[in-house]
Amino acid sequence: MKKKAKDPAKALARGAAVRARERYLLRLYVAGITPKSERAIRSIKDICEQFLTDRYTLEIVDIYQQPDAVREEQIVVAPTLIKKLPLPLRRLIGDMADKEKVVVGLDLRLET
Repeated sequence: MKKKAKDPAKALARGAAVRARERYLLRLYVAGITPKSERAIRSIKDICEQFLTDRYTLEIVDIYQQPDAVREEQIVVAPTLIKKLPLPLRRLIGDMADKEKVVVGLDLRLET
């Protein structure tokens, strides 16, 4: 018996539908309450609300208050954003104000 050939367009649509339901777990490491930290937090929250409404958890970790987490994740620069889920794990380091860089880095754009 022959196997049915898969329709690539349908497979792509199914993949896009699955991605649209995925939950994101993000962890943002900041260095205290500074203007740079506050800007990074605001920027990431805005991006999450625009692209991941009701599908994300954002944990904010102050590296001064949780030094063990810094060692565990090997954080060397703040701010650092880690996308834990969905896989693959991604790290974005530095200024989070460049919205396009963050969106691409988190792989939030669906291919058209």
